[in-house]
Amino acid sequence: MSAEFKPFVRTFPDFPTPGTLFYDIAPLLANGKAWHDAIDRLSEKILVFNPDMLIGIESRGFLLAAPLAYRLACGFAMVRKSGKLPGDTRSVSYELEYGNGTVEGQSDAIRPGQRVVILDDILATGGTATAAIKLIQELGGKVEGCAFLIELTGLKGRSKLNVPYYSLMNF
Repeated sequence: MSAEFKPFVRTFPDFPTPGTLFYDIAPLLANGKAWHDAIDRLSEKILVFNPDMLIGIESRGFLLAAPLAYRLACGFAMVRKSGKLPGDTRSVSYELEYGNGTVEGQSDAIRPGQRVVILDDILATGGTATAAIKLIQELGGKVEGCAFLIELTGLKGRSKLNVPYYSLMNF
């Protein structure tokens, strides 16, 4: 657990819906030194997966995957909500605490056998991450692991992941 990053995360109760506690990473992004250190730490942790491609989950996962892909000299692709990517896409639906969701990726984003690491800002219930894992596997990628800025341990999302993972902070 990296307590030194926790002061750069603020919470907003009842956002975006009543009963939800939103973890806001804007202060981390706004602090150049803290953001640099967070990217460095994540880079060290995902380097062991030897990825060919990093996948960012919409939308805050893009903020992690893009600079890390640049740092590690590997590719970057997006997993987005349904209907937001052009061209031929594949999708996977999953259950949320408050309904259902669908993620999709472009069919040609992953070459068969590519080693992939999936990134997102928060691991909560694990629904989005497991859907992204399934999607990448259906596209022919080999998901080596996942990495997150924050893990909400009480929601037990880690129990749904069938790949190694790393979280920079635990709440």
